[in-house]
Amino acid sequence: MVKRTMAAAAAALTLTGFAGAAQAGPDFDAIKSRGHVICGVTTGLAGFALADSQGKWKGLDVDLCRATAAAVFGDAEKVKYVPTTAQQRFTALQSKEVDLLVRTTTWTLQRDTALGFDFAAVNYYDGQGFMVPKKLGVKSAKELDGATVCVQPGTTTELNLADYFRANKMNFKPVVIEKVEELRQAFFSGRCDVYTTDASGLYATRAANAPKPDDYIILPEIISKEPLGPVVRHGDNQWGDIVRWSHYAMVEAEEYGITSKNVDEMLKSDNPVIKRILGVTPGMGKALGLDEKWAYNIVKQVGNYGESFERNLGMETPLKIERGQNALWTKGGQQYAMPIR
Repeated sequence: MVKRTMAAAAAALTLTGFAGAAQAGPDFDAIKSRGHVICGVTTGLAGFALADSQGKWKGLDVDLCRATAAAVFGDAEKVKYVPTTAQQRFTALQSKEVDLLVRTTTWTLQRDTALGFDFAAVNYYDGQGFMVPKKLGVKSAKELDGATVCVQPGTTTELNLADYFRANKMNFKPVVIEKVEELRQAFFSGRCDVYTTDASGLYATRAANAPKPDDYIILPEIISKEPLGPVVRHGDNQWGDIVRWSHYAMVEAEEYGITSKNVDEMLKSDNPVIKRILGVTPGMGKALGLDEKWAYNIVKQVGNYGESFERNLGMETPLKIERGQNALWTKGGQQYAMPIR
């Protein structure tokens, strides 16, 4: 009886794919044949996705695009970046113009179900806030009754704004502009009293776009949950898994102290978890349909999650964003990797 039960369990594991390689999906096949990942990003947001003067894209979201390329091709540079607006992004994904969105996109029920997408992970925990000129003399969002507010259409930001003012029995006048560059210009030229978006976007906008950053303050209220993460189409579980585990590999590498600088030395570690992450103990790559060095290549070429955060958003950058909710779970934050095993 025991032998029969064990045999049945083994058969079940084989049927679920546990004992073998991942089954190739249509999106993943197309990506491999093409030879690079096509990643939908913002039209330009400092710290997340912004092209420098040489046209090289940099940012936290860009690093996740690079991580998926490193996992699939062993080369983090095999990425084509497609800038998308808030309203264009989902059409670009649906029409297969891009393979994935890593574009400060909030995970919501409707987007996860009705639109036919899968959110692979949360690479940045955020919340919506408000920025105002200091000269306005406002210290709290509760003082914004009657304000003119700059906001992008087709976003959760627009919906949250209406909910917040309605709940607090306040009125506002929206200035709705699709292109974020024009929206920022409207705010800094004085067409709006308030600029609202995710708090990370406010810090980025103030640091990178304000004529004089010290002339603007970000109010203390955070009015929403904005779990931001990579998005893929329904229908190719393998590709979704690769994107998901590329993020988790970066987080778990940080949890175990594996960095881009010490990753080669870590190959000699006796820690069984580190050996699995870096492919010294085989099996994890096969489960994803990838080379066993998939996570090693991510950490070597892109870095762990903490390295990416500090390089793009941290206290040594113009944005000076603290880890906060995006610290590891062991340090009071919410970044928590599912175990690579």
